[in-house]
Amino acid sequence: MTASAKHPREAAAPSRPPGELPYDWDMVLAVREQIDTPDPAWLHQLGSITAPALVIGGGPDSHIPQDRVAELAQRIPAARPVTISAGHLIHRAEPDLFTQAVLTFLR
Repeated sequence: MTASAKHPREAAAPSRPPGELPYDWDMVLAVREQIDTPDPAWLHQLGSITAPALVIGGGPDSHIPQDRVAELAQRIPAARPVTISAGHLIHRAEPDLFTQAVLTFLR
């Protein structure tokens, strides 16, 4: 999951970066409302997750606030938080560290 603990934020219309994008711009627009005005029950429902969960944060270079990543891990009862200082696209920036974290969790 690529997420942090969701809290309402001031909505801002995103502007499409120029050129070819390595992601689906239409998806950015489609999830905007969920990100800007999340369902308030979302945070409370995290406590009902019974499966172990791995929460990987990208460290201080990530655009996702690390306190929100920590909050997400704290709200899931069986969460294991891991930080890999790689920014947002952890799996792409540090594939070996990402794979090691996932395999360690799965074992």
